[in-house]
Amino acid sequence: MRNSLYIALAVALPLQALAADNYTIDPAHTYPHFSINHLGFSTMQGRFDRTSGKVTLDRAAKIGSVEIAIESASISTGFAKRDDHLKSPDFFNAAEFPTISYKSTAFNFKGDTPASVDGNLTILGVTKPVTLTIDAFNCGTNPMSKKYECGAAASAQIKRSDFGVKYGLPAVGDDVKLVFEIEAIKD
Repeated sequence: MRNSLYIALAVALPLQALAADNYTIDPAHTYPHFSINHLGFSTMQGRFDRTSGKVTLDRAAKIGSVEIAIESASISTGFAKRDDHLKSPDFFNAAEFPTISYKSTAFNFKGDTPASVDGNLTILGVTKPVTLTIDAFNCGTNPMSKKYECGAAASAQIKRSDFGVKYGLPAVGDDVKLVFEIEAIKD
């Protein structure tokens, strides 16, 4: 009887792992972006143009994981001189810290749909817990590529000073809204 139980577990565990779908983030359709108060006059927008990563999702078991790597030197605000300053040690120090990363610790579901992701965000080598609220989520066959993919928009509010990005405070805001617009193609 015991041997039958061990055999059943040995067969079931790999099958459970196979139920999860793996996705590769599509760098051509993934745009992490941010907004921040600029001197009390306006809200400055920016984005990062080079992102990579992986997503694993098992909607039936209500589990998942995500790893995102953002090239900090790919920052773009539409003004080259400002972008160069943002790449400098005053802000993202892209030469010393070429990657901003997000690594999940848990997916939270509402029904069969992911509602938020708990994880750790690393900027300038400082890692802090950040929960991303999933504002939109959809999976299906892409009508152009005919490949199965999932897309999501997830957001969070952080304080840049928590990550050691303190230049220009308080004139340039401390509160930063992060938005991750992601498309990921099933492997």
